[in-house]
Amino acid sequence: MRAGLADRWAALAAVWRSVKIYHLDRAHHRAMDALYRRFVEPGDLVFDVGAHVGDRVASFRRLGARVVALEPQPAPARVIRLMRGYDPMVTVLPLAAGARPGRIRLKINARNPTVSTASEAFVRSAEGAPGWEGQVWDRELEVEVTTLDALIARYGEPAFVKIDVEGFEDRVLEGLTRPLRALSFEFTTIARDVARRCLERLAALGPYRFDLALGESQKLELGRWVEAAEMAALIAGLPHAANSGDVYARLAGPGEA
Repeated sequence: MRAGLADRWAALAAVWRSVKIYHLDRAHHRAMDALYRRFVEPGDLVFDVGAHVGDRVASFRRLGARVVALEPQPAPARVIRLMRGYDPMVTVLPLAAGARPGRIRLKINARNPTVSTASEAFVRSAEGAPGWEGQVWDRELEVEVTTLDALIARYGEPAFVKIDVEGFEDRVLEGLTRPLRALSFEFTTIARDVARRCLERLAALGPYRFDLALGESQKLELGRWVEAAEMAALIAGLPHAANSGDVYARLAGPGEA
């Protein structure tokens, strides 16, 4: 088999693995829905930044939300469109999000597209890191970049934003200049500085409080909402083997400590 054809088959197989992992586990779906129900109500607008194959899109729709999903990789975006059919409540955009509009080179991991990234620093951090052996970013794709502010201007203010862009989360939040009700961003233990910058950015935008879910647990670990400094210290103290998770942020209510 020619190398080019073999690579294409490997890429398709990787996307199919993602579909099986993220779409076919009903217990996982129930846990995900229970978590997002804390933040999303029927009729809400949600932005899914880094939608991959759309498992979060599916959860937000089960909760009755309208979804604007950003996925710049053609194959995962095609999966979302195929699975959502002609759902008028889902808008799929072939865009990345960042600090300002423009274009950027997306580094594609063809055999594991869930870790494709726009961050060169993330790729460097993964080199030689335990648990990241064998990960290769072997292709590049130039994609258009929008901002959260631009999305808000076009679609309205979301009740919740999910950001999962492999070490580029801080740049996405640079493109937001107003506090939103609630959001989440992914962190990894190979790029803890990105999480720290995200926390600092959100703290500058408003009185946010934070909790976190480790890996794909879909469970808030602390059971309480803490300030940015405490969350930064918690992430800094995680063992490397924790690998990744999501920080959840919500605006504190009036008089809330």
